[in-house]
Amino acid sequence: MLERLELEAFLVLAEELHFGRTAQRLNVTTGRISQTIKKLERRIGAPLFDRTNRSVRLSALGQRLHDDLRPGYEQIQAGLDRAIAEVRQCGSTLRVGFVGAAAGLVVHRARSLFQDREPDCRVDACEAQVASAVARLHAGDVDMLVLSLPILGPNLIIGPVLISEPRMLAVPAQHPLALLDSLTMEDLADIPILRLAGALPGDWPADRWPEHTPRGRPIASGPAFETFQEALQLIAAGSGGCIVGAQVTRFYTRSDVVYVPFRDTPPIEWAPVWLKANNSPRLWAFASTAQEVAAEA
Repeated sequence: MLERLELEAFLVLAEELHFGRTAQRLNVTTGRISQTIKKLERRIGAPLFDRTNRSVRLSALGQRLHDDLRPGYEQIQAGLDRAIAEVRQCGSTLRVGFVGAAAGLVVHRARSLFQDREPDCRVDACEAQVASAVARLHAGDVDMLVLSLPILGPNLIIGPVLISEPRMLAVPAQHPLALLDSLTMEDLADIPILRLAGALPGDWPADRWPEHTPRGRPIASGPAFETFQEALQLIAAGSGGCIVGAQVTRFYTRSDVVYVPFRDTPPIEWAPVWLKANNSPRLWAFASTAQEVAAEA
């Protein structure tokens, strides 16, 4: 099997018929081209070029080899060019939405790094409110969303997990649960749990407002909210509680809301999500960059 330099040196020299110009095009020394061609000729067992002090031209064998190799090489190069173009072609912009402060921090850091690596691709980052985030993805307002799991749908691609955080319950500061060091899912029977406005059973993120405790005790429904800031205002007013991730202790601290950790629940995970219909290498590339950034955060 030909090494890449052997193939390219042979094909470019066949075109240029000049060792110096071939070396310049391939960004190597003239001696390296000469050595590579001699190595290739030894492997084949016959000269591919007829050389004199004044000229270089293909031998009959070299011409036949050139005619055999050139179409395949052009096909390979065209495939590589298309793949690179697909990654870099953003239709001018890659639109990435995020839900919540922690996801926003990762997205903005990934945006900066990604644009350094892919200067031809502009990335616009925008916050998506929890009530309308998934609808914006399906409507094509954003190409990718970074949001909490689980999210279901046969038309969705879920990228790598970027954030994994403990689950907590946001409660009014004056509520008896605020005095606990930790709680269990059974404690949810003691406080109404806020619901996302317009959400149906099974909608994302339905695991934030269960209807029953693990032992079957009913969980009261609290008021509906459309944004997280609205949810915090409802909690502070004593209207109920809300299941949240531990990022709230960093980004959403306030004196009238207390965050109590669960001791019997899995973490909340966050990942990039996009439509299968829009799947492309550039989306995977951005997701990989976000995973890299998140690991260093």
